[in-house]
Amino acid sequence: MGNLGPTELIIIAVVIILLFGAKKLPDMARSLGKSAKIFKAETKGLRDSSDDDAGVQQQPAQQPVQQLPPAQPQVQQPVQQPQVAQPIEQTSQNKANN
Repeated sequence: MGNLGPTELIIIAVVIILLFGAKKLPDMARSLGKSAKIFKAETKGLRDSSDDDAGVQQQPAQQPVQQLPPAQPQVQQPVQQPQVAQPIEQTSQNKANN
């Protein structure tokens, strides 16, 4: 049941091309490759950070605490109202054109 021969693979390829179209397949493969690359980088980053966390637990860091500069007070900006055009008055000449 798990053995796929060359004829079955050709049939599957033809069905995929018919379903998605030949123009979209390269784009789909490219985006799948980019997604796999990003996923691999993220999982590597998680493994590295978990290794770093294990090292921090074994050896406590004795680095000085960095002080942040004092926060600047926030000044509220006045809210500007949107400008609206004045309504056009209907004159007898405008009414005749409509």
